[in-house]
Amino acid sequence: MPNQEKLRLILGDQLNASHPWFTEIDEQCTYVIAELHQETNYVTHHVQKIQAFFAAMQAFAQALKAAGHKVLYLTLDETKAYQDLPSLLTELLTELNPNDINSHKVEHFEYQQPDEYRLSQQLASFCQTLTPKNITSACVDSMHFYLPHTELKQHFKKDTSHRMEFFYRYMRKRFNILLDEDSKPAGGQWNFDKQNRNKLTKKDIAVIPTPLTFNNDVSSINERLTRHNIKTMGKSDNSLLWPINRKQSVELLNYFCRYLLPLFGTFQDAMTCRGDDITSKKQWSLYHSRLSFSLNSKILSPMQVVDTALKYYYANNSITLAQVEGFIRQILGWREFIRGMYWANMPHYAEKNSLEANNNLPTWFWDGETKMNCLHHAIKQSLEFGYAHHIQRLMLTGNFCLIAGIEPKQVDAWYLGIYVDAIEWVELPNTRGMSQFADGGLIASKAYAASGNYVNKMSDYCSNCYYNVKEKTASNACPLNSLYWYFMEKNRPLFEANPRQAMVYRNWQKQSITQQEKTLAKAETYLADLNNL
Repeated sequence: MPNQEKLRLILGDQLNASHPWFTEIDEQCTYVIAELHQETNYVTHHVQKIQAFFAAMQAFAQALKAAGHKVLYLTLDETKAYQDLPSLLTELLTELNPNDINSHKVEHFEYQQPDEYRLSQQLASFCQTLTPKNITSACVDSMHFYLPHTELKQHFKKDTSHRMEFFYRYMRKRFNILLDEDSKPAGGQWNFDKQNRNKLTKKDIAVIPTPLTFNNDVSSINERLTRHNIKTMGKSDNSLLWPINRKQSVELLNYFCRYLLPLFGTFQDAMTCRGDDITSKKQWSLYHSRLSFSLNSKILSPMQVVDTALKYYYANNSITLAQVEGFIRQILGWREFIRGMYWANMPHYAEKNSLEANNNLPTWFWDGETKMNCLHHAIKQSLEFGYAHHIQRLMLTGNFCLIAGIEPKQVDAWYLGIYVDAIEWVELPNTRGMSQFADGGLIASKAYAASGNYVNKMSDYCSNCYYNVKEKTASNACPLNSLYWYFMEKNRPLFEANPRQAMVYRNWQKQSITQQEKTLAKAETYLADLNNL
């Protein structure tokens, strides 16, 4: 817009250097990036999550300035007086519109489409207040995802069950990814998930590459968090291991493709304890990419990540189709699918509780001090690194919350706070839908409930646990066993007709009435005292 002074807002998860906004220098445009109390306080965040976003925001602002753009970066010190984002923007529009005949009047405000519903609503409402002031406004696409925001409604319908597999196949065809010349799936099948379920042996663990980490100085950020009494959780020091800029993110992407992708698919569902030997530093992320923060903050685009993985696949015989397909499915399939389901069903999705779960989250979710070895390690790891891979989230912490009947809002708040990559658009559907089945099956075709047998099959957690994974009713019986059967019996009317869960009930019926009663009674004992498991 020529001859107009513009103010453009960049949110903390919109650090996309390739956005069309930045293709040309506009001397009449000021970009604002702000650390906000509104964003640090809506849940208790892991300290590394706040450090990572603030450090990445600062780095992005510096890069824009170096490229010649006008940037206003505001720390918590500068924004502390403002109740929320609209009040800050109102003041900025006033400040950038001084009573000076030589100054330019701010006549236009722009922002990129937020990925969170609450911010989308907040900014849309704010823009309505600008019309009487003769300030125009516009919302533009973030230009990050494969599908534009305006197209989502063509693929996803409110309160309608959708399945990722069919959407994933559509995306593969549309963007011509891993297809043969006749547009058939490479290798003759769309999904190699059955090849992605191997357990790690001691020999496998010994050769896991050490995770690539960084040493970003966040001491000044820590000082601000302390100065403003920002409540956080998790382990913190003045050096942040997560990538905070494009250079580091690309380095992590290439490291993954070179050293981890060759075995990513094979072990993507595997879990292991972090021991005290020389391999312990390798075990917290295994063969996973840990690119989710760079992706969710938009430092990296999903297209760049997929294209890079494909480049390594075609150039490296050690990377099989099953490895690269499993990874691409997470980016092109699941990530885009979850985003579509979020926007189709908000805001009511955040209130769904189809299983009427109402128990409180155990206190040990905040410190990991439980005798259940699997939960102990998953939570301790999450507190130390702000990270756990998808199976730890779904089948350990998520599974426990599901079968223990934890109230979904409490589960949401924990997941949204503890993980560095957690933003509501991706956290909420994964938690409410995939993990807790609180949406009644809009996302998942079954409830992902499991007993201790699954944990024992996919990990080494059970070998050194206080509880006995083989027992259901003994004094030291694994709580997951009786809680699983209690959950399945309680929800029998909902699940029994599901073909994917019918066998579970047939196995339950094979047990004697006495055994069933003992198992359910054991579960009730555990449910009465979840804090002491």
